[in-house]
Amino acid sequence: MNIMLFHSTFGLRPAVRDAADRLRAAGHEVWTPDLFGGRTFETVEEGRAFKDELGKEELLKRAILAAAPYSERGLVYAGFSLGAATAQTLALGDDKARGLLLLHGTSDIAETASVDELPVQLHVAEPDAFEPDDWLTAWYLQMGKVGADVEIYRYAGAGHLYTDPGLPDYDEEAAEATWRVALGFLETL
Repeated sequence: MNIMLFHSTFGLRPAVRDAADRLRAAGHEVWTPDLFGGRTFETVEEGRAFKDELGKEELLKRAILAAAPYSERGLVYAGFSLGAATAQTLALGDDKARGLLLLHGTSDIAETASVDELPVQLHVAEPDAFEPDDWLTAWYLQMGKVGADVEIYRYAGAGHLYTDPGLPDYDEEAAEATWRVALGFLETL
């Protein structure tokens, strides 16, 4: 499987590269574009400030340019938090997308979005201040309306970015469970 893996607001951290290596070890080809041009951040606030300075349009432009050379192959779009939101936007706009793997995040859904049974898997903490229950319910229903086939996995007591061992949110048990399920999902695509 060809996977485009987008980083979180913290930037292209070692955890993203480690995740890509894990996916490669399972036989997948993986790209990890650096949408922040080499910048990484220690806090969510610093990362958000940089993202806001960069602007949503520029971030999306960078993501599209990173994916464009590979989209003809039929990509699985994946990402962490902000990267998951970016992956979702690209996957819903790419008629050749093979799947969508969302780790720790979702995004608004364009009213014009339409997919043909796109397989989607979401992994989020429970509770998650960035992905509240009401939002996730509405998101799930809207994704179904646009034609996505969605599975949601919740991890009680885990922090928002629980798969990143370099952050305080890290939860080894939840992270390993996520990767087991996600790798199984990718094998079905």
